[in-house]
Amino acid sequence: MSRALRVLVVDDDFMVARIHGRFVEQTDGFEVVGTARTGGEAIELAATLQPDLVLLDVHLPDLSGLEVLERLRGQSREQGRDVAVVMVTAERGAAAVRTALHGGAMQYLVKPFEYDDLADRLRRVAATLATLPGAGGGEREAEVDQATIDRAFGAGRPVVVPQGLPKGLSPETADLVLEAARAAGEISASETADAVGLSRVTARRYLEHFVDVGTAEVRLQYGGTGRPERRYRIPT
Repeated sequence: MSRALRVLVVDDDFMVARIHGRFVEQTDGFEVVGTARTGGEAIELAATLQPDLVLLDVHLPDLSGLEVLERLRGQSREQGRDVAVVMVTAERGAAAVRTALHGGAMQYLVKPFEYDDLADRLRRVAATLATLPGAGGGEREAEVDQATIDRAFGAGRPVVVPQGLPKGLSPETADLVLEAARAAGEISASETADAVGLSRVTARRYLEHFVDVGTAEVRLQYGGTGRPERRYRIPT
């Protein structure tokens, strides 16, 4: 398994930062490496800790989180090392959302939210970062094809999540499950669980729901012994 993504949590409310940090630690593949309560501290810690991802509030006591986002981009260029940013804020203004989008934020999550809401967005960021190969020191920059670029930008085939999901299933995770199934062509519950970061039982609940509503098809793959494996595909 690849190393965990290192996360810096930025929020001026100590208790909120603590909750967000706990959510991050609950999510496989992520670890908190620091917490900042001001914009200045966020910029300083990002330079010294070099996190892979920053959870960034807009409303900070010294600088706007949007200004911090801009400075982090400049810092990344100077260091030659990219950092992903997820805005986590109560700010709902369209201007702030536009600024965050154009400033390079990968996700924008409005407070308050549940654990699953943040976990889904963390997994989306991880999937995007995993899509593009890292640059090797001194080596020629790797090239990628259009399909890889589309996956990185989320511009692949639109995923339509069925309405009326059963209780306990979220649209965001349903979207990820569908994306994983489409990318694989055919997939099992275990493979889906590994791709999306769910338990096998939960992954199978999503897949079986898609079968029930006609979004997915299932076939049985028989092996030498034991039960046949259920394999799922999204019709084209």
